[in-house]
Amino acid sequence: MKVLIAKPGLDGHDRGAKVVAHALRDAGVEVVYSGLKRTPEEIVQAAIQEDVDVVGLSVLSGAHALLARRVVEGLRAHGAGDIKVVVGGIIPPRDVAELRRLGAARVFPMGTPLPEIVDAFTKQDL
Repeated sequence: MKVLIAKPGLDGHDRGAKVVAHALRDAGVEVVYSGLKRTPEEIVQAAIQEDVDVVGLSVLSGAHALLARRVVEGLRAHGAGDIKVVVGGIIPPRDVAELRRLGAARVFPMGTPLPEIVDAFTKQDL
């Protein structure tokens, strides 16, 4: 499995994304990290170019629904709708169902145990 960990929007904090990326890499998952402040369009292009199986969006700004929707729609528009999108970060419980409806395969709110996140990827439970 190959995963793109992406930081969309204006979030300037990426410690959590890097912790997840390192944990996935340690578990044998191939990981590409986008860097900070990427647009949904840049994330879509990187996902296609890198030929990833999953895009993991790390969002702390509160714009998770908008950003996830734009990435999911962008992937579909480019014929890459088979790339799964997962969302993690500061996600209020009330927004989880909305993210799933928008096309997120999984949602990992802040506080999700790291082993649970790693298991979802390594066991391909996305």
